[in-house]
Amino acid sequence: MSGTARSSALLTDHYELTMLAAALADGTGDRTCVFETFARRLPDGRRYGVVGGTQRVIDEIGAFRFGDDELRHLRETVVVDAATLDWLAAYRFAGDVDGYPEGELYFPGSPILTVRGTFADAVVLETLVLSILNHDSAILSAAARMAGAANGRPIIEMGSRRTHEQAAVSSARAAYIAGFTTTSNLEAGRTFAIPTSGTCAHAFTLLHDSEKAAFEAQVAALGASTTLLVDTYDITQGIATAVEVAGTALGAIRIDSGDVGILARQAREQLDALGATQTRIVVSGDLDEYAIASLRAEPVDAYGVGTSLVTGSGAPTAGMVYKLVEVDGRPVAKRSSHKESRGGAKLALRRHKPTGTALEEVVHLAAGDQPEMGEHDRPLQIPLMRGGQPVDGLPTLEDSRQRVRHGLVSLPWEGLKLSAGEPAIPTVYVN
Repeated sequence: MSGTARSSALLTDHYELTMLAAALADGTGDRTCVFETFARRLPDGRRYGVVGGTQRVIDEIGAFRFGDDELRHLRETVVVDAATLDWLAAYRFAGDVDGYPEGELYFPGSPILTVRGTFADAVVLETLVLSILNHDSAILSAAARMAGAANGRPIIEMGSRRTHEQAAVSSARAAYIAGFTTTSNLEAGRTFAIPTSGTCAHAFTLLHDSEKAAFEAQVAALGASTTLLVDTYDITQGIATAVEVAGTALGAIRIDSGDVGILARQAREQLDALGATQTRIVVSGDLDEYAIASLRAEPVDAYGVGTSLVTGSGAPTAGMVYKLVEVDGRPVAKRSSHKESRGGAKLALRRHKPTGTALEEVVHLAAGDQPEMGEHDRPLQIPLMRGGQPVDGLPTLEDSRQRVRHGLVSLPWEGLKLSAGEPAIPTVYVN
């Protein structure tokens, strides 16, 4: 591999490689191991989580290669010894990965990702796996709550200016899976074929000598179906000017400040009085799931969400961990206070009522007697990689969108509440 090829190998912690070096030196690096990723608990106030980033994990494992540049850095900074550098130069993950498909709901203890391989093969992936799953699952979980609060109204993801430039792309992807309609991020549109949207900001209005001149320029360039931002100066006058310029066929107005509920009501009345009865009202400005829910009765047609989305709406990480649970077929478990893990490779199924309502998450050992599968029960893990290669037919982005939708419909009604409470369904351990 050349030094210029894309590599995810250094997107890791120093201690992954020092553990690797020590394990290679004493011969334990070749032991067959199972690592599991799970969350001990949900973030405060959350009743369910949604798995995000699974496909990105598979893609980045494929790019986890130590090329010339990576090896040179490790050699110059003396992170590991020469023998370990030689091992890393030939590294290709050769194990198996199973996990919850992207868009699947998860609960405390759910075995979200299972990595099987030698200790050396699997331990080096810990930081990469957790950084992706913790970020994307946090964003997707928050976005799912927002989409639920919107109750079918479109939501535009517009958080790129409020986070790291690469996090913005993965956040847009997660939001789209959760049910957002479009994103403002063009790289997300290119990379993941997500629909993009956007018109003009306040700067465009301020650039012109008058609001009317700005609106005329925008309509001339984008057509009357565009969305005009009407709150740069006075909203009432802005709406009047917008309809004057674009006519009653104006596509939408956007309100980005103030008490958007009251302003939306006033705007609807004014638009209707001016004959623009089909002009939609888009609101934005520090919205989260609670603000969106509070606007459900207002004449709002679409929402724009930024900061709260890309920060997980107060829960920027899913709190997942990557733990060794089996060595050479022998269960191992951490017993530290408040950081316990359960030994042995595990699988999971979700039990449902005949009506389709979820009842419980059943986590059980992969070895030994298996719990009886009821007619309405569903196994949760699927194969993701075999022998270091992605399996064929992995879920598409659209598959994941549908999975989120179906999963949320299956939750008990109280599990969809935004108020704090217990997980929507309990996790039950058997075996």
